[in-house]
Amino acid sequence: MDMPERPILQPDDVLKAYTLGYFPMSEARDDPKVFWVLPQWRGILPLDNLTISTSLRKSLRQNRFDVTSNTAFAQVMEHCAERTSFREDTWINHKIIEVYCELHQQGHAHSIECWQDERLVGGLYGISIGGAFFGESMFSRVSDASKVALVHLVARLNIGGYGLLDTQFITDHLARLGAIEIEKNDYQKLLEEALILDGNFKAIEEVSEAYSDGSFILQSITQTS
Repeated sequence: MDMPERPILQPDDVLKAYTLGYFPMSEARDDPKVFWVLPQWRGILPLDNLTISTSLRKSLRQNRFDVTSNTAFAQVMEHCAERTSFREDTWINHKIIEVYCELHQQGHAHSIECWQDERLVGGLYGISIGGAFFGESMFSRVSDASKVALVHLVARLNIGGYGLLDTQFITDHLARLGAIEIEKNDYQKLLEEALILDGNFKAIEEVSEAYSDGSFILQSITQTS
């Protein structure tokens, strides 16, 4: 099934698109139009291949951040869509924010937040379908905040029985953390296998109340990778 070039974005359309390998983007924050993307090369982060540097391990063990999940989804999206000195514009427009917030309310979209002194300083968000998690975007306002959020995400996905973490594209930042590129056909096979799994994004919270503790997260990744 081919996706329309210019979708009228609705939550059900977005979920269907992901199961087919597509995802939506806009040309700019203030551009109302949205288009579907199906890359020839796809970024993924193998759940057994997360690379954690010595400095990142230190940040985790020191619990530099209070890490939560699904407590500030809209705020995370807004931060990811902000213009910064490193990025003049964004592909996340107002319609995308609106629809993904609806998906969050329906239980399909999730966020990880990193807080410091009660201030949101980093985080990420994405879509969960079956045993696939489609990472959409991340942001960081202090060193290591987005990396810590990603480590927590990988721990959740491992414990929750997921088979795929889709990063869409590869950046130097993601590559240093273990992300790789694969061809579209190889991605489609991994996607099909992951979609039949029954991933549980909240399983880590059922295992332990210490899910926000950095040392527990490191231990979890070591045991499940």
